[in-house]
Amino acid sequence: MDSLIYILLGLTSVVGLAFIVERAWALRWKKVVPPEITVSLESCRTAEEAQMLRRVCQQKTSPLGRLLLLASSHLDWPKADNVDALQTAARHEIVRLERGLVVLEIIVGIAPLLGLVGTIAGMMTLFGDIGQSGLNDAARLAKGIALILNATLMGLLIAIPALIAWSYFSKKVEVLAVEMEALCDEFIRRQYTK
Repeated sequence: MDSLIYILLGLTSVVGLAFIVERAWALRWKKVVPPEITVSLESCRTAEEAQMLRRVCQQKTSPLGRLLLLASSHLDWPKADNVDALQTAARHEIVRLERGLVVLEIIVGIAPLLGLVGTIAGMMTLFGDIGQSGLNDAARLAKGIALILNATLMGLLIAIPALIAWSYFSKKVEVLAVEMEALCDEFIRRQYTK
């Protein structure tokens, strides 16, 4: 039972680390909001410049690029319809940015619980051994207690970095979403000046 708990804790640790690295790579500012697109967006005021922006967005695939491509392809629509389509697409992009964060949130919850299960299973084994052999060897008892507490420590050492990463990435997605919303809003306002 003890080895199963440690195997589960090890797997939890590996999965958590994999998602932390993947989200750190995927949520880089330059990957989500490429500077080439923002520079092109700043100079985009006419329909001809919107075509140039489309080319830049096609070259630099990113969440912001996909949103601006959608908005620029619907410039012949009424403003309200284009905004509605853009908002729907933006919700999909946010979901894509949040991908994997739920796994970190689950790890935050289950890692300490797995550690606690390991502690309880270890205590059951230790006290079962004490019941059979008595309290003759204090060193053996201390070693058993140390092994029991290792499971709790491992669970916490897995959960704490996962919690930090989950909090950081959740806030980063929120900041990126606000930035993309502001940039898309600026594009829409410039294109629908009438």
